[in-house]
Amino acid sequence: MKIGNREFDTKHHTYIMGILNVTPDSFSDGGKWNDYDAAMRHTEEMLSSGCDILDIGGESTRPGHQQISEEEEIFRVTPLIEAVKKNFDVPVSIDTYKSRVAGAAIQAGADMVNDIWGFQYDKDMAPLVKQYDVSCCLMHNRNEAVYGNFIEDMYQDLKTCVETAKAAGIADDKIMLDPGVGFGKTYEMNLDVMKHLDRFNELGYPMLLGTSRKSMIGLTLDLPVTEREEGTLVTTVMAVQCGYGFVRVHDVEKNRRAIRMTEAILNRP
Repeated sequence: MKIGNREFDTKHHTYIMGILNVTPDSFSDGGKWNDYDAAMRHTEEMLSSGCDILDIGGESTRPGHQQISEEEEIFRVTPLIEAVKKNFDVPVSIDTYKSRVAGAAIQAGADMVNDIWGFQYDKDMAPLVKQYDVSCCLMHNRNEAVYGNFIEDMYQDLKTCVETAKAAGIADDKIMLDPGVGFGKTYEMNLDVMKHLDRFNELGYPMLLGTSRKSMIGLTLDLPVTEREEGTLVTTVMAVQCGYGFVRVHDVEKNRRAIRMTEAILNRP
């Protein structure tokens, strides 16, 4: 898969997408990187720790989040994207489900659109991604956690996301998918997703897993957001075992070590 000027060999390695939230109300690090200098320092830290893609978000999408205006979101993310692209050589993903924000972010230098609604929220998103010839990550989501056959319904939902992308003319090597742990699912369903990660490989696209510090881990281990790193590492190891191409995480260094160790074992002849 190609993102920006970089090729990713997702069949043989799991890459790291580092999270940079410029939101005052992010569930994990709200307000921490809003200051420009702090955000740039954190970017440098993540890159030196082995981050392969930087995912920048301007609106928290945690359950019950407060939706902000497109203008506010653009104001938060575009200066940071411009600065990152000017100072660092790293592909940048914009975490948004709004085409207007995505367009401004791409013009500021973003190489990929990470859409938590998998092109199902904003009908202009898929044509925009095609127009600018950037990559996309399409995540599974639903308004309510109501399913007939959960894993099968999820599979079909993701297939619909792919069909939306293909109908807009987006090439296969520009698409990755995300099963959407924590979105439109109950606690038990999130565990089921983790148990059946393999199933979504059958769609034929690189897969991204985003579980870092999420409530599934907090509820399982009865731990606050600040103490969910070990639980996150377990899910990262499972992603590597299932051949996922990317993990989206807060703590780059520890997850990189976990990936390296897991791959060393799996790659033994």
